[in-house]
Amino acid sequence: MLHPSGRSLPDPGPQYAAYPQPPIRAGHLSVGYDPVPSAAREARTAVRRQLEEWGLAERDEVVDVAELLVSELATNALRHASSPFRLTLLASHGVLRCEVADTDRRTPEVLDAGIAESGRGMTLVDALARRWGCHQDGPGKTVWFELGTCDCEGCGHREP
Repeated sequence: MLHPSGRSLPDPGPQYAAYPQPPIRAGHLSVGYDPVPSAAREARTAVRRQLEEWGLAERDEVVDVAELLVSELATNALRHASSPFRLTLLASHGVLRCEVADTDRRTPEVLDAGIAESGRGMTLVDALARRWGCHQDGPGKTVWFELGTCDCEGCGHREP
């Protein structure tokens, strides 16, 4: 399977969705962040700014959900990897894919956080994303999710 980096990696385990190649001619943004407390906020700001630039800001729910989920993935990268992370946005054909790559090889889990004050990030991703997944990438991993950006049939609907 080919990935944006051009490397061929094995398919992830069955608990995660496949990691398809992004659509050709996709809008693209990739930004690296240092492991500082303000990085998650900076990533949220970058998401809103880029989606506005791509003309996707008319769909407030897409921008709001993308910001929330990127914030969760960035926070996970800061909390668990404690190293720089990279945010990548790809948009085309009614789909926005957001990726956060870090140096921690542990795959994320959807937890039942109960009344705990943390641990709900992947539960939110699982509930709100059209699809999501994780793949090992060199010394770390990339966690990604997709959102629909139009009202076309199936565009914004969660895939089974």
